Amino acid sequence: MNYILSKLLGYLRLMRPANILTAITDIIAGAAIVGFFAHGLDDLQSILQLICLIIATIGLYGGGVVFNDVFDAKLDKLERPERPIPSGIISITEASVLGGYLLVVGILAAFTVSGFSGWIAVLTAASALVYDKWAKHHSVLGPLVMGLCRGLNLSLGMSVYLVSLQGDYLWWIAVVPVAYIAAVTMISRDEVHGGTKTPLVRAAITYALVIGVIGVFSFMTGQITTVPLFLAFFAWLIYKPLLRAMKAPTGPNIGKSVKWGVLGLIAMNAAWTAAFAGLPFGLVVLAFLPLSILLGKLFAVT
Repeated sequence: MNYILSKLLGYLRLMRPANILTAITDIIAGAAIVGFFAHGLDDLQSILQLICLIIATIGLYGGGVVFNDVFDAKLDKLERPERPIPSGIISITEASVLGGYLLVVGILAAFTVSGFSGWIAVLTAASALVYDKWAKHHSVLGPLVMGLCRGLNLSLGMSVYLVSLQGDYLWWIAVVPVAYIAAVTMISRDEVHGGTKTPLVRAAITYALVIGVIGVFSFMTGQITTVPLFLAFFAWLIYKPLLRAMKAPTGPNIGKSVKWGVLGLIAMNAAWTAAFAGLPFGLVVLAFLPLSILLGKLFAVT
């Protein structure tokens, strides 16, 4: 019994449950951007499609982070020996099977919605594997590819409608999480050994631009009285640990900044959802945050 429980916990640790919740909110935010909550809640088929996309992102994100640990197994023996693979709880073969299964499930779930959704899922899975195996070791390409995974994930949510009911020009919004996650990934390189202030300053500037863009859209959609509250909370979540890390760029401080950068995605997605679907739906997305924080205490985020 202890052996089975140990294995199950090992698999869960590989999948980063707290992070998966942030990926689910990407899908909800993407659906809100294209008008799903204004037009799709009365249609059972549309609801089922959204559920399939949520299943897809669970598989894609889970598979991506599992393969991250598979490819980092040798390095983790030195830097993170407590992780499931280097500690011997999960073998590389077992982790590879789990990661492959999750990616396949994610892709198939997306194809049940549409061919367009399916190919976005294929690109997401490919980008995750490219990042895990090669790009993460490149100072520029790594953050961009990791950001691309998030941008594609938001696009996956938007693909619940092949044509946006709010306007096709909205597809470029997927660039915003690319920039945001690229900044988080950039500073994550120093979370083990510590680093310099420069990447943290760049992240601070990028965060400000992201908040500004969402603010502009809240004005365009007439949600200027509610979205700023979400943005203020989002800024507090991500800037508080970032400023602490800027004062003392040690490994633990940078690690906390990265953690809250990832968890802060829920607040960012709540702001997007509030901007395009209204306050109640934004609050629903924000309700994922306490659970993600709890899971973040039980399972590693970075």
